[in-house]
Amino acid sequence: MKKKVAVSLIGTQLDYVGKRVNRWTRWRPNVSLCSQKHLIIDELHILHDNHSQRLANNVAADIETIAPNTSICLHIVNFSNPWDFEEVYAKLFDWCQQQEFDTDTNDYLFHITTGTHVVQICSFLLTESRHFPGRLIQTSPDNSNENRSIGQAQIIDLDLSKYDQLASRFDIEHQEGKVFLKGGIETRNTAFNSLITQIEKVAIRSSDPILLMGPTGSGKSQLATRIYQLKKHRSMVTGQLVSVNCATLKGINAMAALFGHTKGAFTGAQTSRDGFLLTANNGVLFLDEIGELGLEEQAMLLHAIETKTFHPVGSDIPVGSNFQLITGTNRDLNLEVKLGTFREDLLARINLWTYQLPALKDRKEDIPANIDYEIELYAQKSGLRVQFNKEAKTTFVNFATSGQAIWSGNFRDLSSSITRLCTLASSSRISVDDVNDEIQRLKCIWRQKETSATRDTLVNYLASEQIDHLDHFDINQLGYVLSVCQKHSSMASAGRELFNVTRTLKTQTNDSSRLQKYLAKFGLKWADISSK
Repeated sequence: MKKKVAVSLIGTQLDYVGKRVNRWTRWRPNVSLCSQKHLIIDELHILHDNHSQRLANNVAADIETIAPNTSICLHIVNFSNPWDFEEVYAKLFDWCQQQEFDTDTNDYLFHITTGTHVVQICSFLLTESRHFPGRLIQTSPDNSNENRSIGQAQIIDLDLSKYDQLASRFDIEHQEGKVFLKGGIETRNTAFNSLITQIEKVAIRSSDPILLMGPTGSGKSQLATRIYQLKKHRSMVTGQLVSVNCATLKGINAMAALFGHTKGAFTGAQTSRDGFLLTANNGVLFLDEIGELGLEEQAMLLHAIETKTFHPVGSDIPVGSNFQLITGTNRDLNLEVKLGTFREDLLARINLWTYQLPALKDRKEDIPANIDYEIELYAQKSGLRVQFNKEAKTTFVNFATSGQAIWSGNFRDLSSSITRLCTLASSSRISVDDVNDEIQRLKCIWRQKETSATRDTLVNYLASEQIDHLDHFDINQLGYVLSVCQKHSSMASAGRELFNVTRTLKTQTNDSSRLQKYLAKFGLKWADISSK
């Protein structure tokens, strides 16, 4: 059996009854603690200040009378102000740090009946955080007992997992948070569900910056909005959500839009403006496509994140704003740092919590649930209830989850597709013919996007007349090769990515030479690419 070791504070009011014989008829917390028949206290450590030395000695003497086997240790802990949280917690913390707790042989109890409410709360915090490695115990009078002075004791175990209702309540709250972040969609993708589970924890426990990465249309803006709404629901923010697409901010207008400006700060500034950062005070600022910001704006943003202050354009007086920052990007910011277009110190500051949102094509098991969600969303917006017939839905789901569906626009493509199907459906029923028409439409859209994107890459290096004389095969292959080359600082590193399999076989010449020869077929040199 482990020894029971209790820690308590002297109760200057409750423990004080004088030295008369009738004191044994009065309930006293520390005496009561050592009077319990079913709880034998082997050691009692009583904390008191200099002014309560005599009272502590009297209580110790009475305990020795009723519980001679209980070892009493008195400790002086002086509180200048027992209602000062900072002082009380610091001194109790220091006292705990000075003790040598042996949890293998001792069972520790912290008696929280005596002391101010501040002392009791600090005792709870130290026990819950395991700085005091035990449980709490509370004593109280027992009016049903003839010997009222003995009272009763109740142990409070802070292992919340043992309390089914509390544990289930926490589980329900976390589940509600995760469902909310997912928009109520029953997703099945394991990686995505794990990602949402962690984001839910971070959203309610942290106010540090969050970086959401992922391709266009993967849901970064929607997730940022739901993070804000979850924090708002939990009363963690009182301000508003300010969403900004950084791709729309250019030149002096970028500075003015973000940080505000004074009247007359520049031509056209006829009135002052608060700016997005100030508008987001005590709320959330979502900067989508943050990779589009200029270096000067990035420097000012970094300062604003770290100090919560900034200077509006045209002002020498700093302005404060306590906002939480959420950023979004479809770029590789580490690559942007290497290219010198994104500040390394800013990236280090915003990527404490970084989450890569998967593309829709990588979450095929979630597509049926998202189809149902988009159908319901259409009904809410239009007031019209439209449904697939059974065969039509099977046809569309089979296509949507197949390799033919590339979903290059991700959820935006899916949302647009469902909107078209619902709008064109006859008698509020989507037919197989409707689905087949939509499949052909999607394939055409994606084909045009691919061709356009590839041609946009080629026009940076070849004349339009040259491109017009290339086969579709060469256009697509060369476009891919050039897109890879653009990401690398040397021909060798680009070659390693392009020839990732054959280079391991050692049957070909070096990667740089192979890439150089391929580019030469089209009259291109590495210098043509690296100079862009």
